[in-house]
Amino acid sequence: MSILVVGSVAFDSIKTPFGEKEHILGGSATYFSVAASFFTEVRVVAVVGDDFGDAEEAVFHERQIDLSDLERIKGQKCFFWSGEYGFDLNVANTRDTQLNVFADFKPKLSEAARHIPYVFLGNIQPQLQTEVRQQVGAKLVAADTMNYWIESAKPELLEMLKGIDVLIINDAEARELAKEANLIRAAKRILTFGPQRLVVKRGEYGAAMFTENSYFAVPAYPLEDVFDPTGAGDTFAGGFMGYVAAADATDEATMRRAIIYGSVMASFNVEQFSCDRTRSLTHEEIHSRFKEIRAITHFDESTMPLRSMAQ
Repeated sequence: MSILVVGSVAFDSIKTPFGEKEHILGGSATYFSVAASFFTEVRVVAVVGDDFGDAEEAVFHERQIDLSDLERIKGQKCFFWSGEYGFDLNVANTRDTQLNVFADFKPKLSEAARHIPYVFLGNIQPQLQTEVRQQVGAKLVAADTMNYWIESAKPELLEMLKGIDVLIINDAEARELAKEANLIRAAKRILTFGPQRLVVKRGEYGAAMFTENSYFAVPAYPLEDVFDPTGAGDTFAGGFMGYVAAADATDEATMRRAIIYGSVMASFNVEQFSCDRTRSLTHEEIHSRFKEIRAITHFDESTMPLRSMAQ
């Protein structure tokens, strides 16, 4: 089963305590599609400018990602973001943002794209996410958003949430969206907005998944070397949705395994800049790290009797 992703294909300039890279391939649709392509076929809806060249296109082609719905605007440049991280890699400081072709982006879906069964709405304007949602008849639709839209377009965001199945955001965004400091209360409130599932990305602390009747959490894979967290959330979403689409199932067991695969893919992403690490992965590396996380979280049932206070 294939996936349709609607989002950004962009260029980034990134500085971390461990290095600096200028004008590297980025964007939500890029990170998501590369990760998801290890599990299933992926089709991208995005817009690029003249600076998106053969080298960038080759990244998608080598992963057999379908660019049939990629819009190309002559005379303009791709969306650009420049950011810097300190030693707290959970916090990105924006140095520059240039919308360029993304300023007037209106997703255009081909007839083939409208019938793809699994859809991920990347972090774009909520009204555009709703317009895309209304054009597809998917089995499952997941979406991402960010604090900017929560603060500047909340009515449109709440309308979008009515039409999706899974919301994937970080813990700060969940608290802000629900106006609740406690994550458990925040999750319960968000689930009343429309999504059947809420997946909360917690960076170096892992991820959690909430439904009305269940809770599941997984730790992040322990890493000694983290070079660049940019795109980790979209890579997580790609692993998560990729596995769900490949399994073609949405039961609780499948979703829990999907969370782990999302964490696995994100753990590889942060080991190098851009998507350089994930694009060169092998299936053996992915399965091996999945098993390691399973081993980390496994424990046997205790048979130790508790102390009795009976007289």
